[in-house]
Amino acid sequence: MYVVRMEWQELTDLTRGQPFVVERVRLAGSDIAIEGRFEPPQLAQLGPDDQVFVAAFVRSHGSIKEMERIFGVSYPTIKSRLNRIAEQLDFVETDPEPAAGAADVVDRLQRGEISVQEALSQLDRPR
Repeated sequence: MYVVRMEWQELTDLTRGQPFVVERVRLAGSDIAIEGRFEPPQLAQLGPDDQVFVAAFVRSHGSIKEMERIFGVSYPTIKSRLNRIAEQLDFVETDPEPAAGAADVVDRLQRGEISVQEALSQLDRPR
């Protein structure tokens, strides 16, 4: 068996944008290895040009004006590329509705935001 050290960029170039699965991970600085099927992070699954574009966007603190300057293209071009990249990424709900705890239900009842029936119903729901 041989070990090849490869950066994400090289791996992306090698796979030519085709989906791939990582099957072995070794912890740096140790002999501990984990085998299984691991999906690479979403950003690593983007093509090399899109990875550079996203990195530049983050480094420019999300400034489209700065991106226009860096890449020498117009606002609509930057927006179009961001939209195309965004379509490739799954987004995680960043503000899920919190499960109402008993104290929260009682507070809402005391403020008159919900009726006694609504409070009882919410308290009876399984969590």
